[in-house]
Amino acid sequence: MPTSNISPEIWTKTYTSFGGCDIVALIEDTVVGNLQGISYSITREKGPIYVMGRADPVSFSRGKRGIAGSLVFTNFDRGALFDITDKPYGIDFSYYKKNFDLPAGGRSVELEKSTIGDLSSKYKANYPDQVPPFNVTITAANEYGQSMVMGIFGVELLNQGQGISVDDMVTETQFTFVCRGVVDWQPRRNFEAGRTSLNEKMRSTQAFESADLAYNLS
Repeated sequence: MPTSNISPEIWTKTYTSFGGCDIVALIEDTVVGNLQGISYSITREKGPIYVMGRADPVSFSRGKRGIAGSLVFTNFDRGALFDITDKPYGIDFSYYKKNFDLPAGGRSVELEKSTIGDLSSKYKANYPDQVPPFNVTITAANEYGQSMVMGIFGVELLNQGQGISVDDMVTETQFTFVCRGVVDWQPRRNFEAGRTSLNEKMRSTQAFESADLAYNLS
């Protein structure tokens, strides 16, 4: 019987695809076990430039860019972000709240007597919009041994929604977000060859450079 000299690796190295079962997401350094779906879209303002004598635009000016998306979590016996925001299990997603309110239209005497450290205190976030910005790393690895990674950084949660019904078999929580930047899917070999980390990829983006500059100037 004739035998084939073609190595099976030719198939595993040529055809690469990933499904949702192959993908795992991390918020900072915590694996998210109840994430059901994530989506994002990138839009940018571009306006046509017209001149007299031409009906068609002669050029397009480029304006602001916006990145927004959504996160869908499955609820088990706790809130969607419970394991992420609750210490000591997750990340310290606390926020700072001022200790007193200044009277509208008046002068605060207590402010003059207080030090800067007395103006605010650290609290646990009660709502998703109070959570400070965070990074989302998404990794994919299939049964062929192929893998890839992408990142969404500077994520700011905006809205939260949830609904329950007698007809629902699964309870979900949805979040919408905006973010500072996205590093698209990269094959794992790109990182292994040059020992390049995802953080270094993020730092090479324009949005991260502007954020880093603002941090250094503050």
